Amino acid sequence: MEKTILALLSAAFTSFAFATYTGEENTTAATNTYVLVHGAWQAPYVWDAVRTDLVNKGNQVIIVQLPGHGDDHTPPLNLTLDVYSNKVIDAVSKVNGKVILVGHSMGGMVVTNVAEKIPTRISKLVYIGAFLPASGQALTDLAYSDPDSQLGPALVPSADKLTLDVLNDKVTDLFVSDGSPADKKRVMENYRAEPAIPFSNKVSLTNDHFGIVSKVYIKTLHDVVISPGLQDRMIAGAGIKTIYQLETSHSPFLAKPHEVSDLLLKIGR
Repeated sequence: MEKTILALLSAAFTSFAFATYTGEENTTAATNTYVLVHGAWQAPYVWDAVRTDLVNKGNQVIIVQLPGHGDDHTPPLNLTLDVYSNKVIDAVSKVNGKVILVGHSMGGMVVTNVAEKIPTRISKLVYIGAFLPASGQALTDLAYSDPDSQLGPALVPSADKLTLDVLNDKVTDLFVSDGSPADKKRVMENYRAEPAIPFSNKVSLTNDHFGIVSKVYIKTLHDVVISPGLQDRMIAGAGIKTIYQLETSHSPFLAKPHEVSDLLLKIGR
């Protein structure tokens, strides 16, 4: 009987700690609470291995599914950067204490906007191969300034300009060229066209809000979506001093998830 009770408690804890935020979960404090925000053309699944590592070390992990991604089918006409940000803020509001907020790629725009709105709820703001705007910039402003990115020529806008596709034969080369065949298969199975409107939404940042949040950048050194050169310029522009590097393509949480987990654990100490 005792073993049965322990098994049930263990299962309950694991289910709780592996939360994916859809708008309904309640969370409580743990060693650290990591809130993970995926990027464009991706979904919560990309964080699965990282989440497992962090939870196994006693941390709480919340993966936010941005509207219009994964199994959420909010019409792209209704999506903006603020809609994305509000989903993250809603997740953070259900946590006791501060969170380590992590954004990848387009998710960097989202977590930046969130940090401006709720700076006192964030202990560390972590960018992983992510867009990091200055005040008044949109993702498109940064992307157009990156001559070394290979993404632009592979983009295919829809007729109504509300979504952006990536040429099918370029998806894995761009996002996970160093991943395993299984990683690449998973990316293709979960691929969806990306809502376009949030790409052109600008952020408005202040020193008293975004400026007070502690920031860390994890560079992806073989990235052909957000080039290392652009990453360096964004890091310098934001004045970030804590910088780590990964020898990966754009999706390190797929190609080298344990290295990502190790860095997030280190940042959380």
